Amino acid sequence: MLYDCRVVSERDRGIAAAVEAVKSGELVVLPTDTVYGVGADAFTPHAVTALQNARGVDRRVPPPVLVGSRHTLDGLVYSLPKAARELADAFWPGALTILVEHSPSLQWDLGETGGRVAVRMPLHPVALEVLREVGPMAVTTANKTGQAAPVTAEEARDQLEYAVRIYLEAGVAHDPAPSTIVDVSGDVPRVLRDGAVAYEKLRDVVPDILAVGS
Repeated sequence: MLYDCRVVSERDRGIAAAVEAVKSGELVVLPTDTVYGVGADAFTPHAVTALQNARGVDRRVPPPVLVGSRHTLDGLVYSLPKAARELADAFWPGALTILVEHSPSLQWDLGETGGRVAVRMPLHPVALEVLREVGPMAVTTANKTGQAAPVTAEEARDQLEYAVRIYLEAGVAHDPAPSTIVDVSGDVPRVLRDGAVAYEKLRDVVPDILAVGS
């Protein structure tokens, strides 16, 4: 089912259907502030496996986790590094992904994470509404491996078809640039991928952050 969230009545029904699907362990496609993502409940292992199968990736490529609140990050880690807190306060919600050591007590299986998880709070009202209802979701780009990242739910449906139960359409993604990824799991924060948040802006918040390749 595809719901057009630009129409108020369809938006409400679509979000309700997406929430029900996620809680039932099924996949949904939803808009973010970058490209469209395909997501599942992060704490339902069979749903995460279905997500990886739909995209054609294996356990060596664990999906990022999207959250609907800055405070949710505190619940995913044993101890949140100061740099992670400062970056989240400055750039969330937004196109910044923060790689942290996750708490070993979490009851999830995202694949071969090495004890780390990439977390982001997206700046999109539809995504945030779903996330606040269902909690952390494993979400990755809604495309088959090797194909273009979709900028509409319709494009995502052309690729993923019946592997996904609910598609939430919100029009063309405004800024399809990927999120910037910063690793704060080591001694010094390090940019792993340049993206929508420029290195100079990151350095204004965390002066000792290292650029890609440093």
